[in-house]
Amino acid sequence: MDLNKYFDHTILKPDATAKQVEKICKEALKYGFASVCVNQYRTKMVSQMLKDSNVKVCTVVGFPLGAVATEVKIAEAKLAIADGAEEIDMVINVGALKDKDYDYVLTDIRIVKEVCKDLVLKVIIETCLLDEEEKKKACELCVEAGADYVKTSTGFSTAGANKEDVALMKKETAGRAKVKASGGIHSYEEAMEMIEAGADRLGTSATINILGEYLGV
Repeated sequence: MDLNKYFDHTILKPDATAKQVEKICKEALKYGFASVCVNQYRTKMVSQMLKDSNVKVCTVVGFPLGAVATEVKIAEAKLAIADGAEEIDMVINVGALKDKDYDYVLTDIRIVKEVCKDLVLKVIIETCLLDEEEKKKACELCVEAGADYVKTSTGFSTAGANKEDVALMKKETAGRAKVKASGGIHSYEEAMEMIEAGADRLGTSATINILGEYLGV
C-alpha cells in the first residue's frame, strides 16, 4: 500500500510563514505525497518549489466558510490556476444548501469546475454542519456539477472527518466522484479508518507523524 499517495500535505493556518510552507514542500517532495495544499497567497511559491515533480499544487477557494459570491470563487480559482494550482478545493455555500437553494449550490460548483477544466476539483461540504439528508444532497449536487471529489471538512469548523461520513459519501457518490477526508486526522489509526471507510485522499497537517507511525520510525 502506497500510503504516501493518499496525502494532501496541508498547511492552511493563517499565520503560516514562508519558512513553514517551504518545509512542507520539502517533506512532500521527500516522501512523494499527492499534493501540497495551501492558501491562495502561497500558490506561486509552492508551484515553484514543486516544479518538475509529481507532487501536485492544491489551493483552497472560498475558504473556509464558502459564503462568498460565486464570482469571488471564480476569481480565486482563476488566480490560483494562473499561479500554478493543479487542484482546487472549494467550499460549498452551506447556508444556500440549508435553504434548499439547490440551483445556486449546483451552479456555484459547476462554474468553478468549468474554470478548472481538466484540473481536479474537490468540493468541501462541511459535514459537521449538515444532517444526513443534507450530506446526501450535497454529494448528489457535487456529482451533478462534475466535481472530481467530495471532501468532508475544512478543519476550521466545529468538527472534522469521521468514518461514518466518509462511508456515507462513498455510497452516495457511487464511483462517480472520489472522496477526500480531512480535518482532525492525526494518527495512523485514524488515517486507516478513513481509508477503510472509502477515502481516496486524506487532507492533514499531521502527515509526517502519521507516516512515521506507518513506517515505524
